Amino acid sequence: MSCKISSFWYDIFNNQRALFGQGGRGKMKYGGVWMNSIKVALLQTHVSEKKEENLSVVREKLRALRAEKPDLVTLPEMFNCPYQTDQFPVYAEPQGGESWQALSCMAKEEGIYLAAGSVPEVDEEGKVYNTAYVFDRQGRQIAKHRKMHLFDINVTGGQYFKESDTLTAGDAITVFDTEFGRMGICICFDIRFPELSRLMAQEGARLILIPGAFNMTTGPAHWELSFRARALDNQVYMLGTAPARDEKSSYTSWGHSIVVNPWGEVQAQLDEKEGCLVQELNLDEIDRIRRDLPLLSSRRLDLYQLRGRR
Repeated sequence: MSCKISSFWYDIFNNQRALFGQGGRGKMKYGGVWMNSIKVALLQTHVSEKKEENLSVVREKLRALRAEKPDLVTLPEMFNCPYQTDQFPVYAEPQGGESWQALSCMAKEEGIYLAAGSVPEVDEEGKVYNTAYVFDRQGRQIAKHRKMHLFDINVTGGQYFKESDTLTAGDAITVFDTEFGRMGICICFDIRFPELSRLMAQEGARLILIPGAFNMTTGPAHWELSFRARALDNQVYMLGTAPARDEKSSYTSWGHSIVVNPWGEVQAQLDEKEGCLVQELNLDEIDRIRRDLPLLSSRRLDLYQLRGRR
């Protein structure tokens, strides 16, 4: 590996109220300049059974994106392995492993923020997690989210899946800071629990990134609906990045990577095929919409409050 990057950790919850105030209404300020727009690229890739092939596809697509000059690129859930419970332990790597190193190098080489979808992670005790890493422009890890709500469903006449057969649930809310403001990240099934998105918004998140792999049962019914609902609830941008559909796979992804604006409107969406969704997001729209329709500031905090466990 020609690119060597050291991981670093910092407390993503330090001084949140001083920075953002109640309800997450503030912005980050760098060098005296407010960053009021961000260019994002959502990569909807096919997933093969070969880990290195999946990483190579991402590397090639990032290079092809150079002319677009994205600030942030997002990848799908479990982009480097088959979406099968029995395969997660087989493909799992520790933090700092082969996939982590490759993704860190890609972020540094391209000078982008990389929300690297999710990969199976194994810890020192042998527990396996569905984990999303986020790297900054220097290739440093600035956030890590372990999927909190495992996908255990048995839909009558539809999909059966039980992630908890091989995965362990995460236990932390994840937000992180950039020159564009604070962002949050969670994974797929996490979106169905509105408390989580609200807590991220309360912590100051203005964009929420979600690598997800809804299937042919849940996707048509709930994919777009979920992203629009969470965007509307919290008046944030919601970005959902999915794998491209593979009809021959044992788990067939719905695809349809999506960007929803703070008004709850779909700004752009792909179909089921492999592709890249590039969008410019106007961050001033968040503040305008919150002024026009002051949902967060109109909450009755004298009657109810939502607090996450630290």
